Amino acid sequence: MTISARGPAASAEVNDLRAVGWPGTGPQDWDAVLRQSLGWVTAHVDEQLVGFVNVAWDGRSHAFLLDTVVHPAVRHQGVGKRLVERAAAMARAAGAEWLHVDFDPELRPFYEACGFRPTEAGLLALRPD
Repeated sequence: MTISARGPAASAEVNDLRAVGWPGTGPQDWDAVLRQSLGWVTAHVDEQLVGFVNVAWDGRSHAFLLDTVVHPAVRHQGVGKRLVERAAAMARAAGAEWLHVDFDPELRPFYEACGFRPTEAGLLALRPD
């Protein structure tokens, strides 16, 4: 397994990974997303993308993990934790002081194992469900 900062991440393969990792997720133009990012981290087994996380930021002290996904075939093997560790190192090297992440309740043990602590936050829905 190879974990890489700014590793190969073509739009089609990120969409394929997300479709397997998060069924029901629609495709998007990842080239456009990643042009705006601080960076991203990939995990590959041979040539196959099996893990991905996007790192957005405000250009100063706050970075944000987005779209963390690991292929179900390689979950529970430390891939996600290695993605997050590399993403944190990338954000730190860029000068960020804080790394934020939002997650569903069932992912709390994973993110706590990665060193995140719970905080209060606000969320405003911009589209009606």
